[in-house]
Amino acid sequence: MNLISSIAAWLTDPAHWSGTAGIPVRLAEHLYYSGVALLVAVVIALPVGVLIGHSGRGGFLIVGLANGLRSLPELGLLTLLVLAMGIGLVPVTIALAVLAIPPLLAGTYSGVRNVDRSVVDAARGVGMRESQVLLQVELPNALPLILGGLRAAALQVIATAAVAAYVSFGGLGRLLIDGLRTRDYPQMAAGAVLVAVLALAVEAVLALVQRQVVSPGLRARGGARRSPTADLPRVDPDGGASAPPTNTSTTNPELAGAKR
Repeated sequence: MNLISSIAAWLTDPAHWSGTAGIPVRLAEHLYYSGVALLVAVVIALPVGVLIGHSGRGGFLIVGLANGLRSLPELGLLTLLVLAMGIGLVPVTIALAVLAIPPLLAGTYSGVRNVDRSVVDAARGVGMRESQVLLQVELPNALPLILGGLRAAALQVIATAAVAAYVSFGGLGRLLIDGLRTRDYPQMAAGAVLVAVLALAVEAVLALVQRQVVSPGLRARGGARRSPTADLPRVDPDGGASAPPTNTSTTNPELAGAKR
């Protein structure tokens, strides 16, 4: 029996779809861990990215923080947190949130910073307060990149949340850990397939949400999807940071007309 037929046989066994260790329960646990970590990452990264993107100050912090957090090994970080804090949901959430913060932070900063400066100046010129400029001009135009960062973060967190099973939690990682312990290789392969399918399904749902909430005008002028990290500021040798190039495709015609 080859690997594909072994995976199919394991997944179609009714015994694996019932009980507290069944696939639906493991899927729910996996989504719960991932959702909590994403929520924590959004609460931290979104305000920081918006503030730095709007003010234009501290862009070099984004570079250093994003690169530093990306370099942390998730399994090693989780093990260290468990040793320091004990077994619980908090270490798992922190480890996964650390993974989600860089793409969210980079996407938010790049989205706000890429709004055409002439549009922002026009908004100020017609008497908008800074809060109005941010909420009515910058954030709506930055939404595609912000949601792009959220999609990247969700994909990475869901694909990595299996490490929760390493510290005695549930989720789809239990299929990998338990299968390794009992040498049930079809179970391990089925667990890996389920994680991949879940990640792709969540990505598809978020892509549909992004299509519904982003203005059709921004979608039409936005062109190809850009990476949230594509427009991070460049750090100069002397420690400064230069702003990323502006994106003229997000110009708001009404505000541009107001400036003229």
